[in-house]
Amino acid sequence: MAGNMGLIAKKCFPKATQVTDRFHVQQLALEAVQDMRIHYRWQALNADNEALEQEKGNQLVYQPAVLTNGDTVKQLLARSRYVLYKKPTDWTASQQERATLLFDRYPDLKTAYELSQSLSHIFEKTTDKLYGLVRLAKWHEKVRQADFKAFNPVARSIQHHYETILNYFDNRSTNASAESFNAKIKAFRSQFRGVRNVEFFLYRLTQLYA
Repeated sequence: MAGNMGLIAKKCFPKATQVTDRFHVQQLALEAVQDMRIHYRWQALNADNEALEQEKGNQLVYQPAVLTNGDTVKQLLARSRYVLYKKPTDWTASQQERATLLFDRYPDLKTAYELSQSLSHIFEKTTDKLYGLVRLAKWHEKVRQADFKAFNPVARSIQHHYETILNYFDNRSTNASAESFNAKIKAFRSQFRGVRNVEFFLYRLTQLYA
């Protein structure tokens, strides 16, 4: 969604239809959920430190509350990082328990997680461009109603780039092949600890991958 990338594509391929990659859009929503988790984690750390200082002042030994799965609250928030990236069907038994404890304690996180999953569901299940537009509009309205600051940049980005995002539903095109090729180039470059002669490096790339 970067403006410079759009200009490069427009200049090099003027007749091409630009598509905003679905995984980049989904990544924005996932990062918004993680921002909320981190915010709550800082709150838990501050509360833990304040309780520790108070117990110290009273010459008592501080014992943080332990949840049913053995985590403290700050451990729960730290260890839930990968839980919030996965679909519920991919959770292990321990991750399922951790998610239940997390969402019971922080219902806003549950709502945010459901918003990110529903956005992924739109891209996975929608095959028609018109239906995609309607479903994205409904998702945007849910974000507005939830009123999460972390999701405001996501909603604005989708609103500003909705035309290229909707182009995905024409042929379900992604840049996975380009990302894969880019990874090959990086691996090839790392073997030689960088590149001194760029022209020769590009020549070798064409010989290997053209």
